[in-house]
Amino acid sequence: MPNSLRLHELIFKKPAGTSRGVLHTKPSWLFTFQMKSGQELITEFPVIPGLSPEYKSHAQYEIALNAFLNDAVPFIESWAQTAYQQHAAWHNLLEKWQQFPSFIFGIEILVFSLRTEGKPVLFDSAFTQGLATIPINGLVWMDTQISMREQIQDKIAQGFKVVKLKIGAIQWAEELALIEEIRAHFSEEQITIRVDANGAFSPTRALEVLDQLKQLRVHSIEQPIQAGQLTQMASLCAKQPIPIALDEELIGVYDYNEKVSLLQQIRPQYIILKPSLHGGFSGTQEWIAIAESLGIDWWLTSALESAIGLNAIVQFGATYPLKLAQGFGTGGLYTNNFESNLSIQNGEMHWISAPHKD
Repeated sequence: MPNSLRLHELIFKKPAGTSRGVLHTKPSWLFTFQMKSGQELITEFPVIPGLSPEYKSHAQYEIALNAFLNDAVPFIESWAQTAYQQHAAWHNLLEKWQQFPSFIFGIEILVFSLRTEGKPVLFDSAFTQGLATIPINGLVWMDTQISMREQIQDKIAQGFKVVKLKIGAIQWAEELALIEEIRAHFSEEQITIRVDANGAFSPTRALEVLDQLKQLRVHSIEQPIQAGQLTQMASLCAKQPIPIALDEELIGVYDYNEKVSLLQQIRPQYIILKPSLHGGFSGTQEWIAIAESLGIDWWLTSALESAIGLNAIVQFGATYPLKLAQGFGTGGLYTNNFESNLSIQNGEMHWISAPHKD
């Protein structure tokens, strides 16, 4: 079978409430690459409509992706044999296509898969050897207060020690009450609370919210105000009632000097990195290096990829000495996902030798 590209609409088991509305499906494009041996490898090009900067429509995205593949595929075999980031052809590709981060993400997964000839272990680490696990946060989706309360109870019952609430969909007083309920039963040593605001608050309102969260010993807040308000975000980070993590603020920033300037100006306590939104694994490595040089901490988060992309993101993360709970998804969101070697047990990601379908 020759190389081929097809759309795979991932279907949510339950509608997923986000700051961009309720998702019932999510598109990923799957590219099948045939090795010289005849073996077939599959990679994923995932997007989130309304968030992924390169996506305007299915037709627009697929036309651009086909053009990208025409540029990239002739070099795949050579990139897999050496350090691809040192190739002139790789730098030419980045220069032309850096504003399509999901393209870089998908092609890098293909390079990693070629190196291992399709084996599930893309990066050897203590994690893939079964010698280490990775703590992750249990995600509570936006919904009614009753539903969010049930999600919180479910995550804690499953053994998650870090619970992350997406906020901004209902009245703040109702969301604050949920956080108060957690703290009434669990200390910060027992349960770490993170919140993700997705830019829900105005700069003046945000400071009041952060002060309230400080009283409840919340670990951090992601993107309290809309991206692009650099002066106001820098002011919030400097006052730091609780640590602030940049998320959407990083999307669409591709140039190295612009990344440095952004972090130097805002000086956040954390940045959150999503390889499919931040220039693939090479772009994520660059963000990490810059952040660490400035004393800024970070964690990785998946962005609703299928098991193909999630597998690569988790293994990539495991090559770092991870100090914080990561934001990896569980892989169990979809009715039509793929087999995976990843498993969640007691709030930690495990590598298992026998692949399974969640």
